[in-house]
Formats: sequence, structure tokens, C-alpha cells
Amino acid sequence: MKLLPSLSRLLRPPGPRPPSGLLAATALELAVLAGHLAAYPFGLTPERRTAPRPPVRPASSGAEGPCHAGAAQPGAAALPVAPTVAPPVVLLHGFIDNRSVFVVLRRALTRHGHRHLEALNYSPLTRDVRTAAELLGRHVEDVCERTGHSRVDIVGHSLGGLIARYYVQRLGGDRRVRTLVTLGTPHGGTAVAPGAGVHPIVRQMRGGSSVIEELRAPAPGCRTRFVSFWSELDQLMVPVATACVDHPDLDAVNVRVTGIGHLALPVHPTVAAAIRDALEAPEAGEDTSTPAASSTGTTSAA
Repeated sequence: MKLLPSLSRLLRPPGPRPPSGLLAATALELAVLAGHLAAYPFGLTPERRTAPRPPVRPASSGAEGPCHAGAAQPGAAALPVAPTVAPPVVLLHGFIDNRSVFVVLRRALTRHGHRHLEALNYSPLTRDVRTAAELLGRHVEDVCERTGHSRVDIVGHSLGGLIARYYVQRLGGDRRVRTLVTLGTPHGGTAVAPGAGVHPIVRQMRGGSSVIEELRAPAPGCRTRFVSFWSELDQLMVPVATACVDHPDLDAVNVRVTGIGHLALPVHPTVAAAIRDALEAPEAGEDTSTPAASSTGTTSAA
């Protein structure tokens, strides 16, 4: 994938460079945490899922292809979709979190014309990335059935990005996912995993876990494009480069963000603008039937 021009111009959030910048980033993390704790109760319940209003389209234009055979319920009909309508966006939170973490990002995407966004809550008691990835797959199929789209985009924060990548890379989700954006996701495994001795899914985020090793396996012809945001001040990603996608078969761009930490990634306005640009970037030739050539790139916010 060609490097997204807008991502290469990602602005550096105001503030001094590390190590003094670490103080400012820590203060911001604490402020974000306080705000998120206040919003957390409002995201505990699953959001109501409804079919969006069919967009108006000219009579001569064709509808986008239906969902995969067998995914829809008997007698269900897909809604017509205008070719210019962006795919639905599925938001997936991190460990011991819920959909409330995406309040700011969701507002930013909606304000710029994204018609259909959904956040999926998975239980904090989920013990395996694979199980959560299967749940995500069922949700994506449901979104396709209700919207008439054949593909979606996904934004995953932290563990959510790892779950989404497992779905794409190991469960055939690349046929459904056009773009996967990850925010502070331990793609290579992290040495910092609080509670790893208690919760199995946290152990799977450690380097060398069975899940991380599965994601290192070949993935020829993967049709999903990856955009991974990583921060040099992310204290949960050790080493920080573990939040980058590094795989020869995957079409990936790694975006380095400076001046903010792990919790601020889903709420920082500069990151939100870059996520929006990534989701609005067209696919090569606008043809989803042929896997894209793989490439791995890095953009810098320095």
C-alpha cells in the first residue's frame, strides 16, 4: 500500500520532547483516565443495533455485492448501498474496557460523514483472543447483513487491535475487513502485561505467546490493509516498536505519534484526524476482489 500522504504529515502534539515530554504525557494520561472513568458506566451495556436508512442512489447505479453466502438469515434481503457510501466502521475496545473509550473518536468520525459506526463490547471475562475474534467475526457478519455492505473497517485499541488482527489473519476475516486501524496494539507482544499471572488473555499479549506466534505465520494474499499507530511514550508497549505491524505478507503502514501515551491514542484530535484519513483512503483500483500487493511502510511524526 502506498503511504497515506496525510499520515506522513501527522502533526506532533504540542509539548517538549522526551524525557521532559514524559511528564506532560503522564499528566494527559491521568486526565484521560479520569474522563474515561466518568464515562465508563455509560458503555457497560451493548449499544442498540439497528439497520441504517438505505442511502438514496440513482436508479442506474449498481448495488454493492451481498454478504457471503450462508451469512444472512433465510429470507433476509441486504439493503441497497450506493457505491460512494463508506463501509461501516466497527470499534473494538481494549482489556477491561468498553465502548465508552471511543466517545470522542466516534463523534469525530460522525462529524465528518461516516454514516454507520458500531462498537462491540466483549466480556472482560473472555479468556482467549481466539474466542473474542470469533465473536468479532459474528458481529461483522451481522453488520454486513444489516447494512448491505460486503466489507467493513475496524478500529481497535490495544487488545482490541490484536483481536481484530487475529480475526483478519487467522479466521479469514480479510474477506470482510477492508482497513484495520490499531492503536497501541502489542502486535509483537509486550513485556508489560499487568495481571498476566491472573488472566489468560493478558498472558496472550506477552511476547512469545501462542497467539503472537500464530500471527507471525505466513499470511499470503491477505486483502486487509493495516494502519498501526504507536507512541514512543506508550508505557504499556515494551519495547515501543512492538505496536508496529512487522510482517512480510501484510499491507501495512506504521504511524509514529509523539507526545502522548497509551490511553490518549483513542481520544487525541490529531490521531482522530489521521484515523479518519486512513479510513477515507480508497483502495487500489477500488477493487476488493483481488488481494493487494503487500508492502510495509513507516511514517513519522517527528
